[in-house]
Amino acid sequence: MELVLPVVLVLVVVLVILAAMSVRIAREYERGVVFRFGRLIDLKGPGLFLIIPFGVDRLFKIDLRTITLEVQPQEVITKDNVTIKVRAVVWFQVVDPRVAVTKVANYYQATTQVAETTLRGTIGQHELDELLAHRDRINASLKEVIDRQTEPWGIQVSIVEVKDIELPQTMQRAMAKQAEAEREKRAKVITAEGEFQASQTLANAARVIQTQPAAIALRYMQTLVEIGYEKNTTIIFPLPIELIRPMLEASENLRPPAPDPTAVAVAPEPFLKED
Repeated sequence: MELVLPVVLVLVVVLVILAAMSVRIAREYERGVVFRFGRLIDLKGPGLFLIIPFGVDRLFKIDLRTITLEVQPQEVITKDNVTIKVRAVVWFQVVDPRVAVTKVANYYQATTQVAETTLRGTIGQHELDELLAHRDRINASLKEVIDRQTEPWGIQVSIVEVKDIELPQTMQRAMAKQAEAEREKRAKVITAEGEFQASQTLANAARVIQTQPAAIALRYMQTLVEIGYEKNTTIIFPLPIELIRPMLEASENLRPPAPDPTAVAVAPEPFLKED
């Protein structure tokens, strides 16, 4: 009896150690890739599962969540020979854990290298203006190229975004001058269009006043009101032109006729004295 108790204790300890070495837990977003004697078997998880210890089974846990990869700044020469630095962000996830383990040694490092080389190659095929104006198109092109290269590894690229484009100081000053010139151009065009519309409106108003004599009287009254607001001590009475027109015509009749510039002056005959 004294020998049985230690043996039982030893067996219990061994079983506990075996259980600790065999029991594995995979979270909901994890999958266990197991190799048994070097051969790939079915995926394990999520939840509780067992493996054979002592080197029989070898376990690799793969995270299935979306991974955010920030690409380091890459110095690129654009198609129009402008040197820029580009930063990008790549979102990807493992869709096939067994392929991600068996087809590539380190899928994260491999995806990083593919993203950097693709960023340099794709950006170098476009001009600077296109990069600044059509960034969505560039992002879609980057995503397509990177996803096509990582698909054999069980990696799916969901989003690629160009985070920042750093320009040289000389290029920044040139673009600032160009933007200022564009704003001045638009301001001059808007001012010219406003003056043109104002002249059209004044011409229309002149035609209306010419056909409607009462309109000029209303304009006189409006002018009196405006002057009354500005200078209360000044009173102006506008006189209709019809009242003073007879006086203007009389003054024109009393004015001596202007000499005819085409008339030829005749010199008087000399006085002849008879001897």
